[in-house]
Amino acid sequence: MTIVLGITGSIAAYKAADLASQLVKQGHEVHAILTRAGAEFITPLTLQTLTRQAVLVSLDDEKPSWKPGHIELADRAEVLVVAPATANVLGNFANGLAPDPLSSIYLALPRRTPVLLAPAMNGKMWLHPATQRNVARLVADGCGFVGPAQGDLACGYEGLGRLAAVEEILARIAALGTGK
Repeated sequence: MTIVLGITGSIAAYKAADLASQLVKQGHEVHAILTRAGAEFITPLTLQTLTRQAVLVSLDDEKPSWKPGHIELADRAEVLVVAPATANVLGNFANGLAPDPLSSIYLALPRRTPVLLAPAMNGKMWLHPATQRNVARLVADGCGFVGPAQGDLACGYEGLGRLAAVEEILARIAALGTGK
């Protein structure tokens, strides 16, 4: 299965390396897309090495090719997974904004392509009415969610907002691949 893996600016971004590695070991073709904020937590080189694919961070990365890379990836994607998904990317997706390659890919996906979002953020941000409106809109648009989980948060709080366990995300991806 061709999986586009979006990684956004959350401390949980380091877990995307494990997720990408396990997906590749399962035989999937994985294309990592980092937001600029995501690249502050994990490097493109790490993901490129694990996926054996170039990593897209900026729309400027597409300049050497005649065909926009984000359109090509959207056409090839059999599933889009965003892990971790920040409040910012949820807002971009819900409101049709495309300031980066990841949001552009989301908007360019064929309607049949499954989207799985794994939020990770401070619990207050997750529970904020604006975030919950965006989540409701994304669910109505057909996006699936895994998490967030309960536990210790990087900000020092305890509560809802942790990235779901990698094993749980992998199970949800596997279910998408089998149509369940």
